[in-house]
Amino acid sequence: MPNAQTSGCLLLVEDHQDIAELVFEYMEQKGYELDYAPDGEIGLNLASENDYDAVILDLMLPRRDGLEVCRKLREDARKSTPVLMLTARDTLEDKLIGLETGADDYLVKPFDIQELEARVRSLVRRKRGEVTRELLQVGDLTFDTHSLLVERTGKQIHTSPIGLRILGILMRASPRVVSRVELEREIWGEDLPDSDTLRSHMYNLRKVIDRPFDNALLHTLTNTGYRLYDGAGST
Repeated sequence: MPNAQTSGCLLLVEDHQDIAELVFEYMEQKGYELDYAPDGEIGLNLASENDYDAVILDLMLPRRDGLEVCRKLREDARKSTPVLMLTARDTLEDKLIGLETGADDYLVKPFDIQELEARVRSLVRRKRGEVTRELLQVGDLTFDTHSLLVERTGKQIHTSPIGLRILGILMRASPRVVSRVELEREIWGEDLPDSDTLRSHMYNLRKVIDRPFDNALLHTLTNTGYRLYDGAGST
């Protein structure tokens, strides 16, 4: 269980023993507590039954793959635990699929263990910072930052924890434009991801808050940034 005195409580779901040992040794030295699952079935059970600060989830796993684990964690277990997905695949399409199932970040194998720790630290820090309560509203879109409930026209909307953070930033700023750089710094601090990551999250966020509805709220201003507002404009 999470302990505020540690750097964070993590679940590692990884079937390669050498990678698991590397991650365990390094992350424990950094003050993290870790649980371990060698396959997707065990990983899903542990992630569903416990409250971790983050899950490090391999994509290719025995019994259940990482995409299925992440999807079931979000849809069935209703868990918003941040998920860092590990994979050997490095195309935009693969990233979109991973983020669409509910992953928050994406790290390609082989990876630098220091970068892994930086990504995890960022996810843990952001998760632990979500303690204030606000009811945000733009048009018919509402976001309760305490319950993490997002609704539009009374219909509940589901997105990843990073998607929720992006939504909160844009809703608080509305109708002001938030630059790409400002958004990335707010979400990831100095540990910036590659250039596709924000675009993938914006794609998935737009798909759930706009595409099922008559008018778009999320607007992209070319070479400028993003904004949420209720009205016609650049998309």
